[in-house]
Order: sequence, then C-alpha cells, then structure tokens
Amino acid sequence: MTIFEQESMFGANHDGPAQISKAAVPRVTALETAFPAGLVSAAAERESWRKEVHRPATHTHKWWAQRLGSVFRGILAAAVAEDEKDAIRCYSNALRLDGLVVCDPFAGSGTTLAEAAKLGAKVIGRDINPVATLVQRQALASWDLAHLESAYKQVEARVRRDIDEVHRDKHGRTVLYYFWVALAQCPQCPTSSPPVELFSRYVFAQHAYPKKYPNSKATCPRCHAVEIVNVLTDQQVECGSCGQVSSLTGPVNRATMTCHQGHVSKVLDSLGDQPPKMRMYAKQVLANDGSRQYEPIDEFDIALYERTEKLLAEQGSNLVLPAGALDDGYNTRQAIRWNYREWKQFFNARQLYSMGLLGAAIRDLDPSPEREALAALFSGVLEFNNLFCSFKGEGTGAVRHMFSNHVLKPERTPLEAHPWGTPASSGAFSTLYQSRILRAWEYKQQPHDLVPVDGKPERVFGLSVPLSLRLGNAEDLEQQRSSAYVRFGSSASFDLADESVDLVITDPPFMDNVHYSELADFFHAWLRQVRPFEGYPTTVGTTRNPEEVQSANPGDFGRAIAAVWKECARILKPSGLLAFTFHQARIAGWVELVRALEAAGLVITAVQPVKAEMSTSTIKSSAANPSNLDSIVVCRLADQVPQSLPTTAGAVSARAVTALRECQEAGIAVGYADVESVIRGSVLALHTRPGHANSLEELSIDAEREVIRAAAELNVEAKKSSRQTNQS
Repeated sequence: MTIFEQESMFGANHDGPAQISKAAVPRVTALETAFPAGLVSAAAERESWRKEVHRPATHTHKWWAQRLGSVFRGILAAAVAEDEKDAIRCYSNALRLDGLVVCDPFAGSGTTLAEAAKLGAKVIGRDINPVATLVQRQALASWDLAHLESAYKQVEARVRRDIDEVHRDKHGRTVLYYFWVALAQCPQCPTSSPPVELFSRYVFAQHAYPKKYPNSKATCPRCHAVEIVNVLTDQQVECGSCGQVSSLTGPVNRATMTCHQGHVSKVLDSLGDQPPKMRMYAKQVLANDGSRQYEPIDEFDIALYERTEKLLAEQGSNLVLPAGALDDGYNTRQAIRWNYREWKQFFNARQLYSMGLLGAAIRDLDPSPEREALAALFSGVLEFNNLFCSFKGEGTGAVRHMFSNHVLKPERTPLEAHPWGTPASSGAFSTLYQSRILRAWEYKQQPHDLVPVDGKPERVFGLSVPLSLRLGNAEDLEQQRSSAYVRFGSSASFDLADESVDLVITDPPFMDNVHYSELADFFHAWLRQVRPFEGYPTTVGTTRNPEEVQSANPGDFGRAIAAVWKECARILKPSGLLAFTFHQARIAGWVELVRALEAAGLVITAVQPVKAEMSTSTIKSSAANPSNLDSIVVCRLADQVPQSLPTTAGAVSARAVTALRECQEAGIAVGYADVESVIRGSVLALHTRPGHANSLEELSIDAEREVIRAAAELNVEAKKSSRQTNQS
C-alpha cells in the first residue's frame, strides 16, 4: 500500500476539509518516529518545478536556497502529530495551530513563517540580513489592493514617460532590449588599434529550441548588420550590407581572446584597471503590429544614449542611486577581478537613470505596507536590469538574471532591458508587478496547498487561513496586538522571554562558501537609499555581519551556529521541539553541528530525509553526486528526551534506510550524497544522547560503514567525478 493510498484511508475530505486543532506538542511526535517522508516529498517535488507559482507569497524577491513550503507544512504537521497516521491526517486537512508560537531564527525568504501563519500560529522571524527580512515581511504583511493599485499608479505617472523616452528608436517605437558587447584592448598591439569585441560567437539571438526553430540572428563582425543564419547548418554569415563573409565563431575562447592581428592573450590581462567598456550593436523593437524586430544600432540610438548620460549627470542628486563598494569574498572575487569595484559599475548610464527615477518615486511615497511591497518589487527588478544579465533566447523569458549562478559572474555580451516594460517584456517593473506582487496578493487571500488527492499531489484551497498579518514587535506579540514579529539581527540574542516558544522550525545555512550577504549587498546598495521599512539600516554599506553563520571553515561554522542553538534552547518551552533542514556531504559539517547542539543542551531525537530544492538546478546537475534530499534534524532539550529512541548505529541507520526507501517509492531520486548525509547525520546524532559513550571519531567510523551498507541496500552507487575518472 502506497503512502497516498494510506492517506485516502485516513479521511481527508477536500470537498469540505476537516479542521484539526492542535494546541500542544506531544510527548513523542511523528516527526521523531514515523515522518511521512514519501507523501511530503512527492508534494515538494511538484512544488519545486514552479515554486513561485505554488508559494508566491515567499517569492516576491530574490533570496537564495529558498525552501519548499510543502516540506515545512509537513514538518509542522508532524511536529504536532502523535504518529504517522495522525501526521498524514494533519498534513492533508485544515490543520490549526491556534495558540502555538513558532520561531525561525534563520528565516530567509520566510517559508516557515508563512506556513505556520497559514495554520493559525503566531510567528517570530529573525534573520541577520535586512534584505531577507524585507522578503519575509512581504510574505506575511496585509496589503490593501486599492492602496496598492493607487501607489503603483502614482509611481507610473511620475516615471513611465521619462523611462519610455530613453527606450525608443528613431521612429518612436519602443525598444524592448539593447544588445551590448564588452571591449578589450590587445596588450600586444598599439593603443590606437581597434578594440576586440568579446564575442564567443556572432549569433546573438536564437530560439530556446533551435532544432525546431533553427533560424537565428547574427551580427556582422564588420558593420553589425543583423543577418539570419541557420544555427544547425551555417558556419559563416554573409553580410547583405557590407558584403563581408565571416565565421560565426568569435575571437573569445574561454578565458583568451585573439585580436585582429592574431595575437592571443588572456581577456583579464587586457582590461587594465577598469571594468570593460561596452558597445551597443543591436536592439529588439516592438513594431506597430505587435511583432518584434531585430535591428542594428544607428546614430539615433547612440545619440539617445549620450543624452541619457547627460540626464543622469544633471538629475543625479534627485535620484536613488547605488552606493558602496564591493568587499573581497568568495562570491564577489570574480567581479572584482574584472575591475567591478563599486556597485554602480554594475549598471550602464541608462539603467542608472531609469532605475534611479523609479527608486526615487517609491522612496517618496507615504509609508505603508503597500509602499514596502513596491520597494521590494523595485529591488527585485534590479536583478533583471544590470550589466550582468544576458539574453536567454526566443520562446522563453528573454532576460537571464544575474543570479543564475551563485557568484557575481561578469557578462561579456550583456542584455539591457526596458525596466518599466510592456506586456511583452521580461523582468520589468510592470510585468513583475503582475507576476509577483498581484499573484502574491491573490495567494494571500486564498492560500492553496499541495496535498494528496486520488493518489497524487494536487492544489487544494481551503486548508489554510489567509496570509494577512499585522506585524509588530515582541511586546505587541505578547500583548496580542499582533500575530507576527519579524526583524533583522543576530539570532544569538532574542528579545524574548525564557520558555516562550513552542516550536523552533528553521533552515540554517550549510557549511559552504556561498555567503548570501555578499550577494545581498547588490540589493542593499539601492535599498539603503529607499529605506523600505522602519529600521532598515541606511548608514552601513554592507549586509555582512561578523555573527553570520555561513562559513566553509568547520570551526567558525560550529562556533557561530552554537550561539544560535543556545539561544533557541533558552526560548524553547520544556515541551517544545527544535527542527531544521540540513544537508552536508562533508562529515566535518555534521560533526560541528552535533557539537554545537550538544553545547546548547539539545539532543537529536531523529534525522528524517525529505525532498530538498529543485533537483534540476545548475549547481546540482553539475555535481558528480548531486543531492536531492535534505535531512530534517529533530531536537529536544536534554531533560525532555523520550526513552524509546534507538541507541545503536545499526538501529538508527535502519530507520533512515526505511525513510529513504519511502522517498524512492514516492518517485524521488535518492543519490549517494543523500545517503551519505542522512546516514552520517543519523549515526553522529547518537553522540548527543545522554549517557552515550562512543566518541565522535568512533561514530564517524561507524557512519562510513553504515553509509556503504545503506547505499547497497537502496541500490545507490557513487558516481565518479570527471577528475576521478581521468585519474583511474
């Protein structure tokens, strides 16, 4: 019998969902004994393909490693359920947690907060990054649609005409996109020599499905006329304007370039100490009949851009413009090597002018939740309107945003979009208002959830209460004047009373190199001028903080996260639970996590596998052993641990294998890295149990043995990386 067939036996009735009230955490929960991993993971798998559609309230703005709402609904349901049957019933029906207080100390995009609030709980969110806090506030805040529309129209009336005026061609038609190419001076040629245009290929616009639609657009290397080429058959382009026949291959191959005289040099060596200069070479215009046409840049386009540069210089003091410099870091180093040292260098003059107008219009609105929503929208538009964006192609959203990689990766052929946009635009203020803000508003009024219906996860309305919360401070929450308390700052220190929280449910940073603050500074450089909410930091130029947890160094990671767990233990009620999702292939990360929890007086009572992020992400697909699951680590205070827990490596490993197999049976891919992470966590967790004698070193050896045994039992093999294959 599948988990979905079991669910149908337990009485879920989506024609009129049963309401289930849970006002306390049981002595032993389904989260610790029999978490319905297959059911929750199947729903999460579907959600992962379109997270912004299934959970739009938490996707009004970019944040990294955004977790799946279905997973956190499942964690909350299992945390108040007494067994697996009860957990499935709670997950699949209208669960109510009225009276419970749920806290997330690493709140990120607000997934935990939104899911708990939808179940009627009071919520407390804290994140050390103010950009994340802005995203959380949008997920929860109540917006008045009439006020929202009025504020949007005020902004449109103030800026749209001016923005449209600098995005038009000589015939007055709207220019949707300008195509640019970076320039570099060959270090072996005289400085008077023409610069090299850093094309890898001269095809600049093709369809997302080139086998079906092979006709594409290429630019002539000599005169930049736009020509049609067949990308499946053509190796050359013959220019109908100047007559030159050229290869479609450009002068750049990986990190090197070949100049007009045949000199080969590294691109970075040719830049000097400035970011690369850029040249417009083509544009896409919106024709009068609604079609899109590609045309070369002409004198009018160049003159219009020069006029925009003058407007920027004349009006700069009245505009919102980015402030601050990049600091060295794992995520900023590549941009700095390309000489991008200030945030304003990420934008050309027209982008600065247009976004500066837009930011100033929002800055000057009267304070309100609706103004804050538009400020978050403005910040999100920046992601699609900068020199690190590129053209995705026809037949898909045109703009490839700058964070398609987890680093600030310079673009040699950037795409400049119309920032206000038209219905045909991608990544514009007007289109993202519809797809992000209005979609989130609709979801808040009538939230929907993915739960089992006739054996598969389907979208169901009526299981959750509307997301329309009044945000307040700790005192407001205590005095019942608000149901949500969200602020930024270190979670190593909460302004909350001892034993005041029922559940701590979170997703802490993993032990890795991706520091979200280094990336969030891109938004902060603008937001500190807008001040989206009261208390947003305006005097500091970075969101980096010495107390942030993320670090690739095990010791630093352990010390930082231990301080947070200690504070969580202080605010947790004696009967409460702490549960968090975690994935760490390196055993050192699990060792430090276990030590940190022990130092805080917390005992791991269970480690449960569950579907993680979208399994087709670029980072995962490029890994030799991609991960597809997270571990849910469940903890209690040391004096509240149930007596019935398994106590040997073999027993906890066997329980983990059962849960992993349940994920496989639900159609979720389980990779070797998943087995490593879940089994290692399960075995090392024994060290936190009162009276357990084995050292972490001994348990680490046991864990590696259990990983091999579990992988064989689950029929999961480790894949060799390309480097390992070459060495063998």
